[in-house]
Amino acid sequence: MSLQVYINFDGNCREAVEYYSKVFKTDKPEIMTFGDAPEDPGFSLPEESKNLVMHTQLIISGDIVMFSDTFPGMPLVKGNNISLTVVTDDMDEITEAFNQLKAEGKVEMDLQETFWSKYYGSVVDKYGITWQFSMYEH
Repeated sequence: MSLQVYINFDGNCREAVEYYSKVFKTDKPEIMTFGDAPEDPGFSLPEESKNLVMHTQLIISGDIVMFSDTFPGMPLVKGNNISLTVVTDDMDEITEAFNQLKAEGKVEMDLQETFWSKYYGSVVDKYGITWQFSMYEH
């Protein structure tokens, strides 16, 4: 059994996933759109929704993170109820990703040594997602 994170966006999922793919140096994401799904005779998908992301995923620091746009017509509620934490022993990896995310985001706590981590920082990216970075020692 595993626990995986799923993040929903309000129409800009493709842009966000391509951005995260560059930040975390992942393989290019395979994207399934709502238009790729079989047609439902009981529901007509609006033309402007067909290119929205129904599902995609990235492997970030060895873990699967899944993404999609909200289903057409469903509201997206943004909040601080989710954050992603990247834990590694590579200070350079943390610094590089953190700096890319903060470029258009907002630093909550700059990278620094804390009582719980040799190197820790938190940043809210340009999509409103909170990323925490924590370095562990062997």
